[in-house]
Amino acid sequence: MTRTALALALAASLFAFVTGCAHVDERPMVVTAYDPGSESCGWRRGRLLFWRKFVAEGPRQGERYTGRTAANTRPKPVRPGLVSWDTVRHPWMAPVRLILFWNLLPRPGTIAADTRVYPFGTRIYVPGWGWGVVEDRGSAIQGPAHIDLFFPSRRKALAWGSQRLTVKVVAP
Repeated sequence: MTRTALALALAASLFAFVTGCAHVDERPMVVTAYDPGSESCGWRRGRLLFWRKFVAEGPRQGERYTGRTAANTRPKPVRPGLVSWDTVRHPWMAPVRLILFWNLLPRPGTIAADTRVYPFGTRIYVPGWGWGVVEDRGSAIQGPAHIDLFFPSRRKALAWGSQRLTVKVVAP
């Protein structure tokens, strides 16, 4: 192998390492929100055992509701971490994130999408929300132009509403 070919191979491998092998695709989407409540997740309380939750509709109707996603994980809200735009917008949160050390690192949130288009593990960046991972699917989410973001409360989900945004999709 000549020196030129070796240098080109080294440059190509360095470029692939620095830029990453994943392809980033920007797509316009309708981005909606959901929460763990019964209106969003389709569960109801039992009549006799009122503390238990049951699936209210669909093919699993009547089974116990576990609160897990379709990928069998707990849904997680996005956590921005210490070094983020959220800390710049809310500087009073920096001391809290320093004291509660587990809040230093960012954590991707849970996204529900059509898994025929976006398989589990697909990373998506949503402006104004952050990075998320597809871990769930919903009955109303069909096609490549709609995703659903998880929020920890009904109030936050309703505040997000439905938005048309250009998101970045990184395939697994």
